Amino acid sequence: MSITRVLSAIVLIVIVGGALWLPPVATVVLATVVAALGGFELAKLARPLGVDASPGFVALCAAAFCLVVSAKFPAELTQLDALVALLIGLTIAAGLVTLARIPPGPPVFFSIAVTLLAGLYVGLPLGSLAWVREAHGREALIWLVGVIMLSDSAQYYAGTLMGKRKLAPIVSPKKTVEGAIGGLVIAPIAGVAIGQWAFPDLSPIVLAALSVGLTLFGIAGDLFESLLKRSVGAKDSSHLIPGHGGILDRIDAYLFAAPLFYLFLRHIVTARPIG
Repeated sequence: MSITRVLSAIVLIVIVGGALWLPPVATVVLATVVAALGGFELAKLARPLGVDASPGFVALCAAAFCLVVSAKFPAELTQLDALVALLIGLTIAAGLVTLARIPPGPPVFFSIAVTLLAGLYVGLPLGSLAWVREAHGREALIWLVGVIMLSDSAQYYAGTLMGKRKLAPIVSPKKTVEGAIGGLVIAPIAGVAIGQWAFPDLSPIVLAALSVGLTLFGIAGDLFESLLKRSVGAKDSSHLIPGHGGILDRIDAYLFAAPLFYLFLRHIVTARPIG
């Protein structure tokens, strides 16, 4: 492992850890910035396909979705109302921006699709992470990060030591069935262990089942991001993070796992706002 990769990882840990220990608004700010960077990467990533979506506008779309999902609204305005209004507004805006920039042809469809995909694929999951921090405290978010990180590490080492059967050879040649199994074995152990601190009121069975579900979604998210990169012949989503690739490369598992965690906490676990 290169020193550059290690130093980058330390910086990332400091940034994320610092945001978690500051008031919840710090997590919202960080999630919004990351959403904007992820949207920007997505627009750039699609360029080889002839997509001429404005990276700045795509970044704005992703950031807007993140903010709306994470925000608190007055009693008379529900989050669903805000999301519907945002989706309508951004769809119209995407149409107008495309109208002003792109001549008739297939790129028109691709541009609008990439713009809206950024909001749903990048902004919405990151907004749900910020909501988790606001509604359930840093412990809940640390639990999610811990489960996904430990599962990812187990997948890597199990795949390296025992991997023989390819999990999805066309999309991600390095991922193996044995690696995925290793992650699925470690995830419930980590989930129950960390959950004794983060969710003392939840049963170990619930924590274990949730950990397995999140890991499965995380693996799917990783493969989906690999599919996007493979579709344009790219190894990384960008070179923003030295030794690690881009923003999307670092958060791919969370983009699929976070919405599941959000739904679980919002509809099953009673919220406990933390200041």
